[in-house]
Amino acid sequence: MSPQFVLTKLFRAILTLFLAVTFVFVVLRMSGDPVAQMLPDDVPAAVITQYREMWGLDRPLPEQYLRYVSGILSGNLGFSFRDDRPALDVVLERVPLTLELGLTALLLTLALGLGAGTLAALKRGSGTDHVTMAFTILGHSMPNFFLGILLILLFAMTWRVLPSSGTGSVKHLIMPAVTLGTSYAATVARFTRSSLLEVLHQPFMRTARAKGVPFRRRLMSHALPNAGIPIVTVIGLRIGALIGGAVVVESVFAWPGVGQLLVNAVAFRDLAVVQTVVLLIAFTMVAVNFLVDILYGWLDPRIGSARREVSA
Repeated sequence: MSPQFVLTKLFRAILTLFLAVTFVFVVLRMSGDPVAQMLPDDVPAAVITQYREMWGLDRPLPEQYLRYVSGILSGNLGFSFRDDRPALDVVLERVPLTLELGLTALLLTLALGLGAGTLAALKRGSGTDHVTMAFTILGHSMPNFFLGILLILLFAMTWRVLPSSGTGSVKHLIMPAVTLGTSYAATVARFTRSSLLEVLHQPFMRTARAKGVPFRRRLMSHALPNAGIPIVTVIGLRIGALIGGAVVVESVFAWPGVGQLLVNAVAFRDLAVVQTVVLLIAFTMVAVNFLVDILYGWLDPRIGSARREVSA
């Protein structure tokens, strides 16, 4: 993997993050006066003017933008109108719970998605393949909120074996993680199956089999690495979408993470918190996509050296 490849991907990641920051600034200004949106409708105009001066919203837009960017770089993303605390502190205290839910859902996604996709590819055309892919299609097409409500009806209200909301124990984590991980697992399974089917019929796989290479070694050392790029792509996208995808799940199960915080912040018009959560989601997506690009160069060295060969 050439240094030029890494630097190019890093530059694109920084540029994407800069565009996301600029987009958030523009959208907040286009949606109207932030102060007027955060304060009640019956607040006197003098109070609105006072808040606009206090938050620097009465200054020219270029100056506001520079102050906005410098605030982000220094970790100052404004104050929560609801909690009267720095918005970054309000969001960061919810991150551990979202990470707990997201990482558990990710482990479930990898276990079910890679396992089901590999099994379906190895048993192509069999009843196992048809049943596995039917379940993946069902999991992919079923909305998260519907699956979450269905699980609550079954396991919390009918059988009463799991709590329906809140946090504090492993039992509280099971249903939200299953709900969040099921649809992602279905997508991973479909991509794993199609990628493996394409690789399993390549000439080098037949050659390895003719040489007497054991099946497990053929699968782990030859098939999966060569089928890895599409699989890594979809897994990377799902990791980046964990925070955004948790909004619905956390709301259904009253899981006090970043997703539920975003819903409450929108309801209370707490724009500083909304801005911070959106930037956090953007940063997560950009960081994960950058890591996926680096993994491309590691899985297939031809990708990392292609630019250098072209330039030569």
